Amino acid sequence: MGSKQALITGITGQDGAYLTHFLLGKGYGVYGLIARRGSDTLWRLRELGIEGRVELVNGDMTDVSSLIRALQKSEAAEVYNLAAQSFVATSWQQPLLTAQVTGVGVANILEAVRIVNPKARFYQASTSEMFGLAQADRQDEKTPFYPRSPYGVAKLFGHWTTVNYRESFKIHASSGICFNHESPLRGLEFVTRKVTDAVARIKLGKQKDLRLGNIDAKRDWGYAGDYVEAMWLMLQQDVPDDYVVATGRTTTVREMCRLAFGHVGLDPEKHIVIDPKFYRPAEVDALLGNPARAKANLGWQPQTTLEQMIAMMVDADMRRVSKEA
Repeated sequence: MGSKQALITGITGQDGAYLTHFLLGKGYGVYGLIARRGSDTLWRLRELGIEGRVELVNGDMTDVSSLIRALQKSEAAEVYNLAAQSFVATSWQQPLLTAQVTGVGVANILEAVRIVNPKARFYQASTSEMFGLAQADRQDEKTPFYPRSPYGVAKLFGHWTTVNYRESFKIHASSGICFNHESPLRGLEFVTRKVTDAVARIKLGKQKDLRLGNIDAKRDWGYAGDYVEAMWLMLQQDVPDDYVVATGRTTTVREMCRLAFGHVGLDPEKHIVIDPKFYRPAEVDALLGNPARAKANLGWQPQTTLEQMIAMMVDADMRRVSKEA
């Protein structure tokens, strides 16, 4: 295939699709680990026009033998672990599954790397949810972690496992502590896409209101298409390390809604209904990343503003919803 091979777990997710597109543009041969699922999971790769350019390998994060085979087949020089049960709300309903896939799964893939090719470079998708009850106004690589969900706890296990394999076995393993990042390829269960899809449906007369929980929660939202470049840059460094990937700007869910509704000339106050069922058992009130190290060491910075991204997402959902029967 390409000049260099990469293996991506979680290739069917938002980040997996954008990273695949990015790596193909750099001439990589891309292999993607795909778990057997009843539903169509390849729509994001199709949407980017790259479905036929990827070699899919059957495997599962809970099955080490399948991960070993995937590494042998791909002969990957770079491994990007993006696979996870990644929806925070679900992690309270399925805490053990989340622990196995999102947490122990990281140890499984690192073991496979250590067995098959310890010289491969490894990227772990860490998350700002590990900061949870934030111990500093702006979170960087030195901010103490305080996860507030089974998802955050599982991600923290994966994060420290990555550090441990780097220090114990000298594997070139880096973690990107990514703050919330969104796109038209985001799943409908995530709040930004839930909002932009609802805006399109309300504008087109297919829905009347949008039910949300805590709209005063603040998040540091970036564009997934920008963030995958930071992942790649980490694996091009001589020395592996952990990096906060963020915009350095925090915005309430309320303000994000205002941008989305405003893009199509609607007043959010007339359509948003606060529904207690969407409140979390333990809330993460505010997240704000400090990406100074990524800027200094990787030369990375976000290119897309929140306003541009929300407009892009609303436009994509307007196109999608208008095509529905």
